[in-house]
Amino acid sequence: MEVAASVKKILAQSGYSVTAVCTTGAQTLQSMHSLEEGILICGYRFSDMMYEEMYEYLPPGFQMLLIASAANVMDREVNNLVCLPLPIKVHALLQTVEMMEYTISRRRKKRKSLPKERSDEERQTLEEAKAVLMSRNGLSEEEAHRYIQKRSMDNGTGLVETAEMILSLMGDG
Repeated sequence: MEVAASVKKILAQSGYSVTAVCTTGAQTLQSMHSLEEGILICGYRFSDMMYEEMYEYLPPGFQMLLIASAANVMDREVNNLVCLPLPIKVHALLQTVEMMEYTISRRRKKRKSLPKERSDEERQTLEEAKAVLMSRNGLSEEEAHRYIQKRSMDNGTGLVETAEMILSLMGDG
């Protein structure tokens, strides 16, 4: 527990947000499931489980930083698991957390850059709006799509919402 308090103090003084300090794996899992992503810094053993079991339950947006004796951290080549041997050096801890934060940030940006998965109904609405623009304004499909994108950005609305507005304004009503 005193190692956890020291790590928390170091991280907080360096500007990192520490959400929870837990003594059991159950508490840890409960804390993580209320968050989307983060770094779990833990020792080799919780009072109710070993780190390997905790790793199996690790939510997708999380990485684990294992702090343990050198004998327990050797040869740990596993995704989302980084190991630091005891005794821990402040500089090494901060560099490692910074590297892990960067990895999480890159993943978040990559996830946001992926095209949004639309439902069949949303795709149908977009296709209908493009069809109306194509027939009424003589636009190609690409031009109609760009028009909807531009209006969406100008109005600060989503593509589907913009398509719905186009349909309500230009539809036969």
